[in-house]
Amino acid sequence: MFNFLKILPLFLFGLMNAQEEIIHSVYFEFDKYNLKPEQLADVVAFIQKADSTRIETIEIFGYCDDRGKDEYNFKLSQNRANTIKDEFLKQGIKNKVIVTIEGKGRIMIDDDVVENLPEVRSKNRRVDVVLNLKPLPKIQLPGFYNTISKDNIVGDHIYLENLLFDRGSSVLTFKSKKELDKIAKLLLKHKNVEFEIQGHVCCTPNFQKEAIDRHTGKRKLSHNRAEAVFKYLKLKKVPEKRMKFKGYGNTVPLGKGPEYDRRVELLITKV
Repeated sequence: MFNFLKILPLFLFGLMNAQEEIIHSVYFEFDKYNLKPEQLADVVAFIQKADSTRIETIEIFGYCDDRGKDEYNFKLSQNRANTIKDEFLKQGIKNKVIVTIEGKGRIMIDDDVVENLPEVRSKNRRVDVVLNLKPLPKIQLPGFYNTISKDNIVGDHIYLENLLFDRGSSVLTFKSKKELDKIAKLLLKHKNVEFEIQGHVCCTPNFQKEAIDRHTGKRKLSHNRAEAVFKYLKLKKVPEKRMKFKGYGNTVPLGKGPEYDRRVELLITKV
């Protein structure tokens, strides 16, 4: 009698989450409900390889082939299911996790099945172990947004369309201050959000990463733009400990045109 291992992932789609079933089949010899040590080791290995944090319940279903009387087959299939259950309990699996141990009796074969009949019957002499797994947690990836919200995650970039500067300038425009007033209110509402203020510039040669601030004469334009936003938000009562600022020069262009690279954006570092 050959040993056969089959792991079949099935995905059942609900209204909210997809729940996963994994079925492992263990095959028995004719009229037997005991297993060889290597077969028991296989089914134990199957459980051990599963993510124990996701196992919600275990169901065990026993079956027989189509020969013999119904009463005998129900008892044999139940004994096969009990064999697997007993081994699981020995391995420390808690009884409350195993919610079903059921002998299903014989599996009838269609009248037109004549080829490979012995093999078909051998596959019906089995126990199916069904692992019902909790849905995987939803994975959220950082993205680009134009405002602060309760749904922001670490790594999100907040690009503010109206927070743009004149060429060579780190002075906040009237329109930029209006934009920062709205952001300050949201930051005061979402008190756990921490962030880095990132300053950028356009229109400098590749070998010259930073630009000159025409108000100071120093090559610190992106740094000064970020610092200007930092100081304004601080003036609007956003706690200093929630903010950091840094100039990135021309190293992160948006590719939309030079006017869009004279900008400051926020990178969420903690929520």
